[in-house]
Amino acid sequence: MSDRDILPKGLTPVHYDLKVFNIDIPNLTFAGTVAIEYSVQKAVSTIYLNARDLEVTQATVAAFSSKTESTIPVKSISYDKATEIVSIDLLQTIDENSTKVVVTVDYTAIIQTNMAGFYRSQYKDQNGNDAVMLSTQFEATDARRAFPCADEPDLKATFDVSVEVPEDWTALSNMPVISSTTPGDGKKSADSAKSVKIVKFETTPIMSTYLLAWAAGDFEYVEAFTERSYNGKKVPVRVYTTRGLSKQGELALHSATKIIDYFSTVFDIDYALPKADLLAVHEFSHGAMENWGLVTYRTTAVLFDEATSAAAYKTRVVYVVAHELAHQWFGNLVTMSWWRELWLNEGYATYVGWLAVDYLYPEWNVFSRFISEGLQSALTLDALRQSHPIEVPVKSALDIDQIFDAISYLKGASVIRMISNQLTDKVFVKGVSNYLKEHSYSNATTVDLWSALSKVSGVDVNAVMSTWTLKIGFPLITVTEKENGDVVLRQDRFLSTGDATESENETLWWVPIALSSGPNAEDKIDTVSTFETREVTIPGLAKEPFFLLNKDQVGVYRVNYSAERLTKIAANVDKLSLNDKIGLVADAASTAIAGLGSTAGFLEVVSALKDETDFNLWAEVFKRLDSLSSAWFEQPTEVQDALEKFTQFILKPTLSKVGWEFAEDEDYLTGQLRTLFIGKAVSANVPEVLETAKGIFAKWKSGDKKAIHPSLRGAVFRAALKTSGAELEENYNAIFEEVTNPSSVDSREIALVALGKVKDEKLIDLGLSYTLSDKVAKQDIHSLAGSIAGNPLGRWKAWEYVQANWDAIYERFSPNMVVLDRLVKVTLQNFASQKAYDEIEAFYKDKNNHGYDRTLGQVLDTIKAKTQWINRESEVVKSWLQEKKFL
Repeated sequence: MSDRDILPKGLTPVHYDLKVFNIDIPNLTFAGTVAIEYSVQKAVSTIYLNARDLEVTQATVAAFSSKTESTIPVKSISYDKATEIVSIDLLQTIDENSTKVVVTVDYTAIIQTNMAGFYRSQYKDQNGNDAVMLSTQFEATDARRAFPCADEPDLKATFDVSVEVPEDWTALSNMPVISSTTPGDGKKSADSAKSVKIVKFETTPIMSTYLLAWAAGDFEYVEAFTERSYNGKKVPVRVYTTRGLSKQGELALHSATKIIDYFSTVFDIDYALPKADLLAVHEFSHGAMENWGLVTYRTTAVLFDEATSAAAYKTRVVYVVAHELAHQWFGNLVTMSWWRELWLNEGYATYVGWLAVDYLYPEWNVFSRFISEGLQSALTLDALRQSHPIEVPVKSALDIDQIFDAISYLKGASVIRMISNQLTDKVFVKGVSNYLKEHSYSNATTVDLWSALSKVSGVDVNAVMSTWTLKIGFPLITVTEKENGDVVLRQDRFLSTGDATESENETLWWVPIALSSGPNAEDKIDTVSTFETREVTIPGLAKEPFFLLNKDQVGVYRVNYSAERLTKIAANVDKLSLNDKIGLVADAASTAIAGLGSTAGFLEVVSALKDETDFNLWAEVFKRLDSLSSAWFEQPTEVQDALEKFTQFILKPTLSKVGWEFAEDEDYLTGQLRTLFIGKAVSANVPEVLETAKGIFAKWKSGDKKAIHPSLRGAVFRAALKTSGAELEENYNAIFEEVTNPSSVDSREIALVALGKVKDEKLIDLGLSYTLSDKVAKQDIHSLAGSIAGNPLGRWKAWEYVQANWDAIYERFSPNMVVLDRLVKVTLQNFASQKAYDEIEAFYKDKNNHGYDRTLGQVLDTIKAKTQWINRESEVVKSWLQEKKFL
C-alpha cells in the first residue's frame, strides 16, 4: 500500500488542451473538454485521472505509434469518491511501444462557492449592485475540481486553455491571449442574453496542475513595465481588479515591477513568462496564490489606498506581493517533488519575500519584524507535541492542506536564514541560484538544495541541516555558569509543557552559538562557533562582564539563562541590538510558560523596556503580555485588574510621546508605533485615551467619515463599544455597516475584529449567529469568530455555540477544509483550563476530524501548556504584582 495517494504509473501527461464553456452562473455549472497527451512507460489497460465534483460524460482514447494511429475502445468509466479517481477501463491494452496516447474527456462540473477549484465570488460593484466574478484556486489538490487531470506536483505538463465568457467580460489565464472570437452560431451566455466570446491563451511552460489558473469578470487594470528587458522586451505587469478599484493597485503594481527585476538579478535567472498579472479576488480563502503569470490575491493583500487604508496594510501588500512573486522561481520554475517538501516552496518564498521588502524599504527594518512575526510564530507552534517536522509525510489531500502552516512557511524561512548567515549571504545566494538553474522546469528535493549549497560552500550542508528538516522540534540552550568561570551550554528539545521525555529528547541539532560578549555587549562577536553535542563548555565566559547567545536571533532556538544572568542582561538592555531585545522578551516569556523560567522574570524584562520606542520590539512585548492576560482570564478580578494597571504603567512613557496626530513627513514605523500604543491603551482602559477615542467616534457616527484616521479605526471602534444600553447597540450597528458596506478595502476586516471585542452577551450571541449566515463572507468568518473567542466574555459562549451548531458548521465549511481548520483553531485556542481541555477532547472524540485533526491536537497541546502555566505561576504573578504595588 502506497504511503501517498497517487495515480498508478504507466502513462505520464505531457500536454493538456482544455476548453471551458457553457458557464451557467445562476445554476453554478459549466462544461469542459480536455484532451490529455501522454507519453507511455508501460502497457496499460486502464487510464486513471483525478476528479472531484465533476461528471465525465464521455471519453475517447487514441494511441499513436511511429506509423499508425488507432482508437482504443472504452469499456467503462467509474469513479471512486474516496480516492477522487476516475478510472477509464479499455477494451484493449495500450502497447508500451506506443509513442503517445491522447485521452479526450468531456465533462460537466460545479462552479464552486467555497473558494476552491473554479469558483464564484460575490461582491457589490461600484454602483452598489450585486455582482459576481469567477476565478480558480487549485493548490494543493483542487485542479481536479475544475477538470480531470493527473493532479500531482511532479506530473508536470504544458497547457493550452480556452474559456468561453460573456462578451463584455475580461478573461485571464497564465499566459497572454492569442485570440478572442465570437462563435458563428450567435451563442448567448447561459444566464443572460449576452453574446459570448471564446478566449484562447498561449501555451504555458511545463508546470504542475496546481499552478494553472483562469479568471473572468468585469475587470479593469493598471499597468507598468519592468525596468529590465527580458528577451529584448520589458515585462508588462498589470494589477487587475473589478471595475472601480484599479487605482488601489498602484502600490502592488510598482512593488511588483521592482521585485521581478530584483529576483531576476539576485537569482541570476530571468523571469520566465512574457507577462505578470496580479488579480484581486473578492472571496479568497488564503492570502494569495502564486499561479504562474496570474497571481491571485485576497483584496486586502493587494489593494491599498493611501487616503483610506490603515498603514499596516502597506507592509502586508508589499510583502504578500513579494512572497508570491518569489514563488515564480521557488515553486513554479522549480517545484517540490511531493508535498512533504512543501517547505522548499513556502519557506524560500517567505524568506526571500522579506529580502525583497527589505530591498524596497530598508527603513522598515523588516527582519526585526520577521523575528517577531516569523521566527517566534514558528517556535511557538514547534514547541507543541503535535507539531511536525519541516519535511512531513502526507498521504491525502486533507493531510496536505494542514501543513500550510507556520512550520512549512516560518520555520522553513528561519532555518534558511540561519544557514544563509552561517555560509554568508553571498555563498548562499550562489548555491540557490545553481539549484534553480539545475532543476528549472522540473522538480527537486531538499537533498538537491543541500547538495547545491555544499558544492559552493565546501560544507556538508546535508549533514548539519538534515535534523532541522527531518526532525520535529528545536532546542532550548540552557546556560550554566560554573564557579571557575566556565559556561556550559546544554541542548534539549523545548516543549511548551516543559516535560520532554527521554525518547522525545533524542535529537541533537547543529547549533550556531552566535556569541557576543564584553563590557559593551558587542566587543567580541563569534558567529563561527557551533556545536552538535549534548553539551559544550566555553572556558572563562562567565568572567566576562556581559555575554549573550544567539546574537541577532539568527539561530532557531531558545536560550534559558539563570535568573541572576537574566537580571544582568535586563540591566544592560540598552546595550542590546533591537533583534536581541525582541529575542530576550520572547525567550523569557516562553521559558516561563514551560516552567523553565519565571513569569516574574519575564515581567521584570518588560519593565526594563518601558522607555523603548521601537515598534517591532513593542509588537513582541504586547503579544506576550496579551498571551498572559488571555491565559489569566479566569483568575480573580483583582489580579486581572492589576495586570491591566501594569500594562497602563508600561504604556505611559511612550504613549505620552506618540500623541494622536500623524505628520505627513514622519517615518512609517513612528505611525505604526502610534497605532499600536493607542490600540493597546484602549484595550487597557486608559481613561484619557478612551475619552478621546469616543469623541472621535461620535463625530464619525454623525457623518464626518474623515474624523477617524484610517490607522486608528480599530482602536476607535473598540473604544466605542465600551459603553452600554441603546448607545452600545447604535455604535455596534454603525460599525457593522462597515462590514456590509465597507468604506475602504480593509474596513470590513477591521470592523469584524472590533465587533468581536464587545462586552455584551446579547451582541456576542448576534456575532456568533453570523457564522451560519451570509451577512459575513466565509473568507472573513475567522476574523469575527476569532475575535469573539479571544474576548474573555465571549470565549465560553463561542465554544457553546460551536457545540450546539457543529453539524451546520461542518456542512457549511467542510467543502473547503482550509476554512474549517482555521475556524476550529481560532475558536478554541484561547482556553487555559483542564475543564476546557476535557470538554473539547470529549466533544471531538466521535467526530470526523480528518482535515483538521492536526490543528485539533495542537489546540489541545496549547491549552494544556497554559493550564499548567497558570497552576504553577498564578501565585508568582500575584506576588510580583503585589510587590510592585499594582495589586
